[in-house]
Amino acid sequence: MTLWQLLSTFPTAVPTVFLAVLLVYWLMSIIGLVDVGDTLHLHTDAGHGHGAHDLHDLPDLHTLAGYLVALGLGGVPLSVAASVLVFCTWLSTALLHQYVLAWVPTDTLRMAAGCGVLLFSGAMSIPVAARILQPLRGLFVKHAARTNESLVGQDCRITTQSVDPGFGRADVDAHGVSINIRVWAVVPNALAKGSKAIIVAYDPVNQQYEVQAAPAVF
Repeated sequence: MTLWQLLSTFPTAVPTVFLAVLLVYWLMSIIGLVDVGDTLHLHTDAGHGHGAHDLHDLPDLHTLAGYLVALGLGGVPLSVAASVLVFCTWLSTALLHQYVLAWVPTDTLRMAAGCGVLLFSGAMSIPVAARILQPLRGLFVKHAARTNESLVGQDCRITTQSVDPGFGRADVDAHGVSINIRVWAVVPNALAKGSKAIIVAYDPVNQQYEVQAAPAVF
């Protein structure tokens, strides 16, 4: 199979399209048509920096950011996280397409196996991308006055017996000082005293943080 056939046929064609879109985006950023600093920043331990959008002004992106932070893809601009994740998915899909799907005998089975390859590559790319992004987070730290929202993306440890939509407390590290904050979480959940969680949102009205159970470490 030639390189063009590999990139233009299912399943590799799917991540190839996303990769092409991201390549156009980065080319536009290089020539100055797009400012990477203006992209949504997925906060972990950094405060709100200049040029970063407020997640509360972008409800759909806020939800997406919460999921990405929970998956370990936070601490970098959304464009960077998406680029690394898509590239890992594309590379994995292309390799499996070339060396595994080529042995599938019929087109029908190959199509079904291709769907499985896409799902497998996407799932396996998440922990790989998280590991790649980890040393890059320091490059995007922008120091500013700490706000309540700046704790979004931080790890915390539950200090109450349970956490529900109306009650919960947790300890979080803030520049080396442990502070106790009000938290809540959707139910049912496995959060209990001593559980590790991730702060995914802040409600300024109720002055309460939404938390999710921390993902398993790969």
